[in-house]
Amino acid sequence: MNFFRGVMGGQAAGPGPTGADTIQKLCDRVASSTLLDDRRDAVRALKALSKKYRLEVGTQAMDHLIHILQTDRSDSEILGYALDTLYNIICNDEEEEQDESEDMMASPTIPVSGKNKNPPVSDENVQKQDEDLGVLFTEKFLRDSESVMLLLTLLEEFDFHVRWPGVKLLTALLKNQCNQVQGVILVSPMGVSRLMDLLADSREVIRNDGLLLLQHLTKGNAAIQKIVAFESAFERLLDIITEEGSSDGGIVVEDCLLLLLNLLKNNSSNQNFFKEGSYIQRMKPWFEVGDDNSGWSAQKVTNLHLMLQLVRVMVSPGNSPGASSSCQKAMYQCGLLQQLCTILMATGVPADILTETINTVSEVIRGSQTNQDYFASVNAPSNPPRPAIVVLLMSMVNERQPFVLRCAVLYCFQCFLYKNQKGQGEIVSTLLPSTIDANTISAGQLLCGGLFSADSLSNWCAAVALAHALQDNLTQKEQLLRVQLATSLGKPPVSLLQQCTNILSQGSKVQTRVGLLMLLCTWISNCPIAVTHFLHNQENVPFLTGQISENLGEDERLVQGLCALLLGICIYYNDNSLENYTKEKLKQLIEKRIGKENFVEKLGFVAKHELYSRAAQKPQPVFPSPEQMLFDHEFTKLVKELEGIITKAVHKSSEEEKKEEEVKKTLEQHDSIVTQYKDLIRDQDAQIRELTEQVSTLSMNNEQMQSQMTQQQSQIQQHKDQYNILKLKLGKDPQGLSSQGEGAQVNGLNPEELGLLREEVEELRRQHTLLHSQLSDKDTLINTLRSGTAESQTADAAAGGSSVTELHGELELLRSQVQLQCAEISRLETDKQELIRRAEATPLVSCSGSAADNPNVAELEGRLAAQTTEFERLKEECRALRESCAGLDQQLATAQSTVAIEQTEKAKLQQDVLESKKEQDDLLMLLADQDQKILSLKQKLKDLGETIDEDEEDDLDSRDLDEDDDEDADEETD
Repeated sequence: MNFFRGVMGGQAAGPGPTGADTIQKLCDRVASSTLLDDRRDAVRALKALSKKYRLEVGTQAMDHLIHILQTDRSDSEILGYALDTLYNIICNDEEEEQDESEDMMASPTIPVSGKNKNPPVSDENVQKQDEDLGVLFTEKFLRDSESVMLLLTLLEEFDFHVRWPGVKLLTALLKNQCNQVQGVILVSPMGVSRLMDLLADSREVIRNDGLLLLQHLTKGNAAIQKIVAFESAFERLLDIITEEGSSDGGIVVEDCLLLLLNLLKNNSSNQNFFKEGSYIQRMKPWFEVGDDNSGWSAQKVTNLHLMLQLVRVMVSPGNSPGASSSCQKAMYQCGLLQQLCTILMATGVPADILTETINTVSEVIRGSQTNQDYFASVNAPSNPPRPAIVVLLMSMVNERQPFVLRCAVLYCFQCFLYKNQKGQGEIVSTLLPSTIDANTISAGQLLCGGLFSADSLSNWCAAVALAHALQDNLTQKEQLLRVQLATSLGKPPVSLLQQCTNILSQGSKVQTRVGLLMLLCTWISNCPIAVTHFLHNQENVPFLTGQISENLGEDERLVQGLCALLLGICIYYNDNSLENYTKEKLKQLIEKRIGKENFVEKLGFVAKHELYSRAAQKPQPVFPSPEQMLFDHEFTKLVKELEGIITKAVHKSSEEEKKEEEVKKTLEQHDSIVTQYKDLIRDQDAQIRELTEQVSTLSMNNEQMQSQMTQQQSQIQQHKDQYNILKLKLGKDPQGLSSQGEGAQVNGLNPEELGLLREEVEELRRQHTLLHSQLSDKDTLINTLRSGTAESQTADAAAGGSSVTELHGELELLRSQVQLQCAEISRLETDKQELIRRAEATPLVSCSGSAADNPNVAELEGRLAAQTTEFERLKEECRALRESCAGLDQQLATAQSTVAIEQTEKAKLQQDVLESKKEQDDLLMLLADQDQKILSLKQKLKDLGETIDEDEEDDLDSRDLDEDDDEDADEETD
């Protein structure tokens, strides 16, 4: 309080008024004046004193100023003074406190007391006290949430003197008490919408301060971020960036980019909304830099740096894999990745922009095969053109390049190889003897050069880069064993694996040894062949045991832990192909020379290291200095995976390992048996589904056949009724029929025509006899085939399921119905025979006989012809029913074929039966036609007066009856 007393101090003597007294009088004037002009003058005076006498104005006048905001809404001038005064007492910004000197000049003269002679307070203490005052008055303003609500309603005023101070006051409140103000705004109806309207204000100063307000409002509050995004924030911000000149714009572009970062960072919902709204495509023009890259302004560098950060937010490894991959795809399709690669290969780009561009490209291609393939095809604009990967690796192994740039290149190389087996194979292939080109510099040559250079950071970066080329890729681990290096003239080449162990044994820097040990651990893990190659060198195991067993300093303990990890990998992935270094012998060696407890302790030191925890946090290698660059992110995953496994492997005995192997084999056998049963069950399910479908199909067909049978029965009943009517007419009205017969009698044919008719009748009889014999042969063949089919059906029925039994029952029902119909037809045939006998009872005479008998003969012949026609029609219907039964037989055979072994043989037999039936039907049709012709010719002969031998006619009728009996017998057999 001494500071404020010194500021407010008056004269040493005399009753002069102090600053507090003046402020008290002004407050009383504000509270008691009835005239608006008096209140306005008092508030203007308080505004002028609010900076110099901040404590007094805030303590005494804040409530009166808030009351002014509530009551004097109609006067914009007094509202503006009140908002400015509140802002001055709440704001902690030093720049703002130095402004508005004109207001200080217009303030009333206040006598200064002699307390100003106190010694000055330091600037730091003054700033601390000002901040405390700002927080104190902010809490006082926020005691009533209605004050913030009132401030939000005032922002709807279009008057500049009200809106602008209101924006500044709300921004100051957010700076001092962000969470509390955010909570009030969040529950306020249309609160966020009113603030978003500030971006549409035509006055730039309000729009720009509105951007600052939204920056503070959206910090750390996902709910407000979502609301702001759905209020078309992305569209408005991108429009402002375009209007201001994109990367060439000023501070407004920077504010827009900072607000976009607030909205998108760690907010998956807004990121998805940004992608779905096709806003990624609108980012491409930001990175269109010209050929002349000299003279970049500081603001342009800042803007472009923020733009690159915005791209990285969308594809950050911390996002969900699906969200990042979709954004990576969109960036490639719209050409944004191509634009970034253009900046990457351009000349004259500032170093910090180049570094951030490399990091951005890294995350755009990380894990995306399409983007990684495109990056592999990018060439630098050099003569001759070189791949971008080679150019970047040259910078990584060059010790004169900045440290952050080398880290960025390493990160880019790691992202290029992440989940990219194709890229890993291309990198390893540049090291193989068959693909080395002496005229060009390859990625493999650069990595080998960095691996064995004098710079420890180059050694570490090259080792980590090469380890990423082997990550989760057994093929490339085996391929790299073929690499041979020429160490010096006159000496044989050594393998790359051996050269790495040789450098380790030479005792180089800790950073170099850590990098080589990480490479070796990644190389031989999960690769028994590489373990065998490593153990084949007799010096490697003694070197590792010697390193682990020694008591060295703090820095060397990390190397000891990595050596323990390497030796543990040799135990766990050992296939016991080397007799001297089997799993059991290596365990015995550890127990004798190191001790199991000491070995586990050294192994556990790796994961406890401070730099290990830092590297495990995120994939990008970020280290404050080159000396602290010791661990790789992917290697920390390997350590976490292997530490527990190796500890168990070292403590296990040989008997436990054998038991585990037996358990594994048993489990594998069990899994194979389970797999076989699963396959069997799956096949049976498929068969059941097929049979179920077939049964449903047959059921539908059965229903259709039953409906057809019902229709046929109704038709047969109709025919029976018509037949009965004809019988009644035959018995009651012979006179009418005789009169018709008389009218039908015709004379006048000459003897030649009569002879031709007789010859034609004889020919038809011979054909009838021949067809009858053929029909007998076919009947015999059909009976033979049916007997064979019946036997096969008996065997099939024994193997069939319940569905086949049901089909048999339905088929027997249909057969019984057919037999009933055949019996009815037989009864009709009997009636026909009786009619024929009655016709025979009437004596036939020659043409010269009595003319009175001819009408009776004609009558009987006409009746006989009509009944014969009706009989043939009924026979055709019966034949159609037989064909329906044959169709059901075929469907039954199809159902049985799914469960029977003799499917092919039965199908052939049924096909023969069907063909025979078809031929029989054809023969029957021919016989029916011949019978019709014979009857018509007989009628013509009778009409001409020719005598017909009764024996011949009886013979024909008997043949017809025999044929009918044969057909009935076939039907009963069916």
